[in-house]
Amino acid sequence: AGSVKAGKMPEGEKMRQCKQEEQQQQKEEEREGLIEFYSSYQELFQFFCSNTTIHGAIRLVCSKKNKMKTAFWSVLFFLTFGLMYWQFGILYREYFSYPVNLNLNLNSDRLTFPAVTLCTLNPYRYSAIRQQLDKLDQITHQTLLDLYDYNMSLPRSDWSTLSTQRRSSRSLLHHVQRHPLRRQKRDNLVNLPENSPSVDKNDWKIGFVLCSENNDCFHQAYSSGVDAVREWYSFHYINILAQVPDAKALDESDFENFIYACRFNEATCDKANYTHFHHPLYGNCYTFNDNSSSLWTSSLPGINNGLSLVVRTEQNDFIPLLSTVTGARVMVHDQNEPAFMDDGGFNVRPGIETSISMRKEMTVRLGGSYSDCTEDGSDVPVQNLYSSRYTEQVCIRSCFQLNMVERCGCAYYFYPLPDGAEYCDYTKHTAWGYCYYKLLAEFKADVLGCFRKCRKPCKMTEYQLSAGYSRWPSAVSEDWVFYMLSQQNKYNITSKRNGVAKVNIFFEEWNYKTNGESPAFTVVTLLSQLGNQWSLWFGSSVLSVMELAELVLDFIAITFILTFRWFRSRQKLSPPGPPPNSQANTAFQDEAPALSAPHRFTVEAVVTTLPSYNSLEPRGPSRDGEVGHE
Repeated sequence: AGSVKAGKMPEGEKMRQCKQEEQQQQKEEEREGLIEFYSSYQELFQFFCSNTTIHGAIRLVCSKKNKMKTAFWSVLFFLTFGLMYWQFGILYREYFSYPVNLNLNLNSDRLTFPAVTLCTLNPYRYSAIRQQLDKLDQITHQTLLDLYDYNMSLPRSDWSTLSTQRRSSRSLLHHVQRHPLRRQKRDNLVNLPENSPSVDKNDWKIGFVLCSENNDCFHQAYSSGVDAVREWYSFHYINILAQVPDAKALDESDFENFIYACRFNEATCDKANYTHFHHPLYGNCYTFNDNSSSLWTSSLPGINNGLSLVVRTEQNDFIPLLSTVTGARVMVHDQNEPAFMDDGGFNVRPGIETSISMRKEMTVRLGGSYSDCTEDGSDVPVQNLYSSRYTEQVCIRSCFQLNMVERCGCAYYFYPLPDGAEYCDYTKHTAWGYCYYKLLAEFKADVLGCFRKCRKPCKMTEYQLSAGYSRWPSAVSEDWVFYMLSQQNKYNITSKRNGVAKVNIFFEEWNYKTNGESPAFTVVTLLSQLGNQWSLWFGSSVLSVMELAELVLDFIAITFILTFRWFRSRQKLSPPGPPPNSQANTAFQDEAPALSAPHRFTVEAVVTTLPSYNSLEPRGPSRDGEVGHE
């Protein structure tokens, strides 16, 4: 009885111990729940479908006892999922196509007047090359006489000075004979003899022969005899100009003899308002309002608030085979842009007042991925040879000139000269004409790639022009107008009406149009469209997307855990192989067991709680008897 009392544990202590064990077990379960994942894929998907906010997913669990409904909702769920992502693909494709919206803005403000270039249409006979040009005219006269029986009248020249230029004349004659002007039968009449009665004069093509250094020749033919003669004469004229050092720097302009009157905004303009340059075909050219330090500003729209010019259009000291029209050529362009008279200019008729109204139009394009434009041309693989800002025409001409220098070894006279190059001259570059016309054909067919390399500028200004014409001066006023011109400008032309013209250039209105671009599909628009599609097909929100992302992450984690467990179980099932020299090691271990590591034993103590003292006492009415018996 004494031993039983000694081993007895109080009830309070026992309850406290059980409570501690229960709390410790609960803490262990909570600690394991932080890193515990679902035990199977079925449990994962069942939890997801039962608790997600995506519409339709709960039907996969609720109808699991009906396999037909489960299959139906499964197909419907994944079909809807696929249609939604198909719409997502369409949205992403539209976003990465970078569409733009065209924005049209109408602005009203005082406008800066553009630059205006005016040319005489009268190629000038430089004094340095006058004698060579006179010799070229003589050769052309004889050529036209032989081909067409036409006796061309020649301008007056001092033929007595030609004796001092016999050597240069012989050199010019040699090169002209090397590139003769010839007639050639058309392709369908090549096999017929020249004196055949079926061959008419209209069945001939005229052109000139160009040969390479290897005597590979071709006939540069034209359907029009006028074009052929003019191009042939221009070819030799360019060679003569190229022989003069710094011919483009020669300033033999006569501003007062070409511009009789100049007014802007009712104020007189003078030499300080223009710059001069010479064009080989269009003669002396004058650019007004090209000085960026003091640009003209148009105070009001209308003909009285623009530029008004009275110009002389008589062709004095002209070259008839280069200049086949009478008048002047005018072009409106932006400042710091070269005047390409071939592209944007138009002619002014003699005896006519030409009124040109302008509308300014600006275009601003989005760069980068939205359009193939360039900000300043620095990312275009073509060197800018002009001392102006980048334009598409500047790039195209620079590209041709650089290819000309690379292929032909010299530069074309009409374009700027690259560093280290010289202009083409058949006294130095015998076959440059052959190379030039071959290269020109490749350029027009875009074999050189200039049109692909040269991109449009992202910001450009254009002027939309419309012209009106009227007779000037009128029949009732021409007498006093010509009298005043003769007194002030020494105007003494016999054919007075064909000797002068008037030009008015002005803004039609203050309003100018700006064409801009803006992204049609931004990131905000993309997210909005994706949200609309997600709500349409599943009626969900951003949190539903996070639930789906959580499902994917849990799926990856379960896959990793199950794979790891499978790999560990395979390692436990496969017995390890005996190590090398196992027999020797076994014999050694048998002989010396004392050297091995000590063994560790696990002792399990089983504590049995003794019954309490009261449990040993008899129960019921026999209790007193039993005690008495004891």
